[in-house]
Amino acid sequence: MEAATEQAKTHAGVTSAGDKAAQFLTFTLGQEEYGVDILRVQEIRGWHQVTRVPNAPAFVLGVLNLRGTIVPIIDMRMRFNLDKVEYNPVTVIIVLSVETEHGRHVFGVVVDGVSDVLDVMAADIKATPEFGTAMNTEFISGLATVGDKMVMLLDIDKLLRADELAAITDTKAVTH
Repeated sequence: MEAATEQAKTHAGVTSAGDKAAQFLTFTLGQEEYGVDILRVQEIRGWHQVTRVPNAPAFVLGVLNLRGTIVPIIDMRMRFNLDKVEYNPVTVIIVLSVETEHGRHVFGVVVDGVSDVLDVMAADIKATPEFGTAMNTEFISGLATVGDKMVMLLDIDKLLRADELAAITDTKAVTH
C-alpha cells in the first residue's frame, strides 16, 4: 500500500523530498470536489457556446476557437456519467494542457464551478482505492484530505483513453 501511495504522490506532481506542497486547482461536479495540477491549467473561462462537431463522442460538446487554436471541449459530467445539469453563470471551462505519447494537446473541460487553489502536502495524498475491473480509476492519481473534505486529484494525462483522445483529435481535424 505504501508503494501505491508513493505512486499516487508522483502522479499528482508531489515528491516526498522535503514533503513539499503541490498546488491544485479544485473544481466541483455536483457535491464532489476534484483537483488538477495548477501547472497544467492554461486558462479558466466562463461558459461559452461551442461549435458542435458531427459524430463526436457524446462527452465532447464541440470545439471553441481560442485565439486561433481549435480546442475540443469535454463535459466532465458526461465523461464521469453524472446527471446532466443546465449550465449557469458559475459554469466554467478549464483549458488544460495534456501530454500523451503523441505529444501535447490542449482541451477544455466544462465543470460546475471552480473552487480554490489548494496547497496539498505529499503526506496528505492517499492512494486511490482498488475497485477491481468494475471501475476505471486510472485517471484518479490520489485522494487528498483538506480540512474536512476529500478532493479527488486527477491525472489529466490519463483522463481520456487513447481511443477517446484519437476521436477528439479527429474531431479537431474536421474543423480545420
